[in-house]
Amino acid sequence: MNAYIHSEISVKKRGGKIEDYYAIHDFMDSTKELCSDNRHRILHTHWGIKQVIVPIFGHTLINSDGKTVNIKDLCEQDHILPDYHNRFIPTLADFVEAISPQENDLERFQKFFKSYKENSELTRLLLSPLSYTGQAKSLLITHNSWFINHIIPLIFNTLPNLKEFTIAPSELFNRMSFKLWMDNGSAYPESAKNLQKLKKTA
Repeated sequence: MNAYIHSEISVKKRGGKIEDYYAIHDFMDSTKELCSDNRHRILHTHWGIKQVIVPIFGHTLINSDGKTVNIKDLCEQDHILPDYHNRFIPTLADFVEAISPQENDLERFQKFFKSYKENSELTRLLLSPLSYTGQAKSLLITHNSWFINHIIPLIFNTLPNLKEFTIAPSELFNRMSFKLWMDNGSAYPESAKNLQKLKKTA
């Protein structure tokens, strides 16, 4: 699906106009610029909503009908779930499990992180993938030139850094395997498999 189709879903559910929702749906899919297949959907998670999308767009918006729309619900119900045939919302850990580790990951991330550790809010955001997953390789998602120069300025209203970066977003996707669940919900990721098991035993 593209941003226009997702916006049409939002209009049907919430009223208003395409233009009320297009910017959010377009931003959620902006990672297609980094990876042309469905591995790009790293923002299609609750981590992406809470840590990136809501800080940029706010918790709510007022549509053209004057109705207050919850942005978290919009992202979940009108974008992520339809992309996965309304079967599940993947977790950040599902994506991280698909990333191959390297022995020197932690050392490289520590060097990258040094330039930003004085800002406590930024520190929390940059380290949030590690906090959520416990895996050092997850820091590839935030410790790269795209996140620092595109996402961070939008969240904190700062300027990009004009410098050479040691980690590019291409490394994230080069090290991420394509899993069947990424193919529009053709299979369940581990998080959803566990949920299915719990439902069966309940």
